[in-house]
Amino acid sequence: MTGHPDRPSGLRRAPKGWAVTEEKAGTLTQCLGIAKQIDPAPVIKIVTKPRGWRKWFKPRLFSTREQEPTFIVSCGFRAEEPVLAIKSAFGGRPFAVHLQRPRVDGYDLVFISRHDWVPELDGIDHVRQMVGVPHQITPDRLAAHAGSRSQYAGPADRVAAVFLGGSNGAYVYDAACHLTIENAVRDLEAAGWKIVISVSRRSSAETLQAALTLRSGNVTVWDRTGDNPYLDFMAAADAFLIAKDSITMPCEALVTGKPVYTLDLTHVPGERLLKFETYHTDLRETLKLTKAFDGDLAPYVYEPLNETARIGTIVAEALADRQQSGPRGVTVSVKRQI
Repeated sequence: MTGHPDRPSGLRRAPKGWAVTEEKAGTLTQCLGIAKQIDPAPVIKIVTKPRGWRKWFKPRLFSTREQEPTFIVSCGFRAEEPVLAIKSAFGGRPFAVHLQRPRVDGYDLVFISRHDWVPELDGIDHVRQMVGVPHQITPDRLAAHAGSRSQYAGPADRVAAVFLGGSNGAYVYDAACHLTIENAVRDLEAAGWKIVISVSRRSSAETLQAALTLRSGNVTVWDRTGDNPYLDFMAAADAFLIAKDSITMPCEALVTGKPVYTLDLTHVPGERLLKFETYHTDLRETLKLTKAFDGDLAPYVYEPLNETARIGTIVAEALADRQQSGPRGVTVSVKRQI
């Protein structure tokens, strides 16, 4: 829908979107992914929490002198109260969408990941399930990077993209984990794959160093110098091997329709591990979208996952309905306990 020839005809004017989020790149990209489906240039509002004397100089998040937003997409609990304040300041007119279970009531639409869903939410009309999280990777964006493949492989080669993250309370990148990564990459190299490896902003210096030791004529590792080649690596890949500490990266790779395998890491027992394992089990066993890595990246077929486009369509249709019928009160509480 970006580019907007496909915008629903019921929208009487070009909607103006605001993306309101806390200071995390992951939550911002979720908001922008959805907002850009409707408005190609949404306004970004970052909710900060300065400490000490800096809190006295905190800038205002918004002003009613700004162009009124038609809709707001938010993520992260620090964004929730500010979104309701924005909505109230503009007379309740902005259509508010939240991308996780909120701690407050007042949103018009709420999307909650399947791994966070609880039965008490079943049947609530303005609350919907989503697979994983939305993001900003689209087939069009990847197509623009298709020419990069020749940097890493020849026409007859197979390219495996290996994406690594960092310790997150559910998994830890320890020496055993680094050895697992090394063995996986060496096995793929021995099987004839060309391999491109990218670390994330969460990756430790030790994980980066462990990846750099794998460099060879067949293995390319981004060393964090220059521009991040993440989109180039995605566009070049014939298959993906993604560490299990990320929820976003598998969702991004599943847009391609290429095989997506997940690499197990050292577990940290607890509720956070349970949530991540629930997510991966759902992708692998229930939805049949991913596979667990066991030494091979064999091809398989699935319907590409594009939750960003699906959610964007739902929001656009709700906006069209809002413009025709006016605001409607949300009466069922969905907030979670703090």
